[in-house]
Amino acid sequence: MSEPNRDLHGNAPDKSNVVLLVIDMINDLDFPEGPELLRFALPAARRIATLKQRAREVNIPTIFVNDNFGRWRSNFNTQIDHCLKENSLGRPLVQELRPQEDDYFVLKPKHSGFFSTTLDTLLDYLEAKIVIITGIATNICVLFTANDAYMRDFQIFVPHDCVAANTEDENLHALDQMHRRLKADILPSTELSLTQLSTEINCRPRIQESQY
Repeated sequence: MSEPNRDLHGNAPDKSNVVLLVIDMINDLDFPEGPELLRFALPAARRIATLKQRAREVNIPTIFVNDNFGRWRSNFNTQIDHCLKENSLGRPLVQELRPQEDDYFVLKPKHSGFFSTTLDTLLDYLEAKIVIITGIATNICVLFTANDAYMRDFQIFVPHDCVAANTEDENLHALDQMHRRLKADILPSTELSLTQLSTEINCRPRIQESQY
């Protein structure tokens, strides 16, 4: 049997202990709670952009994990163009976080980034053990993705300044749940040592003893 293709994405890192996940930030926010969410999501987007640049500098790849808007023939570049239209409420988010050529992307049909997507396979090829989860909404798609990452024995970081929900109470409650139940580190992005994470040899393995 031939060896699997290790070169997944041109100049993007094809092996990394750590990956940065950006959840649903390519978004037109075309739903009733959109304006309320934008108020919290835009500051988070600016901090995610800074974190993404720091990750890029130490060769940590970024994976945009994005809703397919219920369109099974969706194309990610088409979604980007749609969300950048002048009448798109979510345009400021995309302007802050417009994907670069060497970023990865995964389209998802439901809340979790793992459900019916290629994310599992991509993380396996990258040999990732640590996921840094950012994006919206903290209490829905971020939470569901973190839960599935936990069940797959990833070490989880959810920097609290890089996620947002419709209300501060919902945001804080979801962060508390991820910290308590999923063992997620929720320190702010400014306290994340990306160099240490990406070079640490003895990071927690994916296979662990049960917490129960």
